[in-house]
Amino acid sequence: MAEKDRPGDDVPGDDEVFADAADGDVPDDDVDDAPVSRGGGTAVAERTKDSDSPKAKSGRRTGLFGRVGGFFREVISELRKVIWPTRKELLTYTGVVIVFVVVMTAIVAGLDYGLGKAILWALG
Repeated sequence: MAEKDRPGDDVPGDDEVFADAADGDVPDDDVDDAPVSRGGGTAVAERTKDSDSPKAKSGRRTGLFGRVGGFFREVISELRKVIWPTRKELLTYTGVVIVFVVVMTAIVAGLDYGLGKAILWALG
């Protein structure tokens, strides 16, 4: 079952492609006659002379405030990539967690009560 497009999806409308692939159908544009090679070597990062030093990045301050500001810019950038749950999903997940915690608490309380009674009977 494919979900609807939500804010934050990289490619809108991609749910139909995934739904077709899940049904066993391969989209015609993905079919390729060329063999797939996997390589097998170790990935090597290529460097240029400009990227060897950290000071080569222009527009970046390296002071304390520049680094703190850069950290918060990166945090905001990462938070924009998060796919936040809808209100319905959030309520469903919250309900599942609450029910799970209640059930586990009841199991632990029952075992505690039963084992406590058994110990008092055996030693009492």
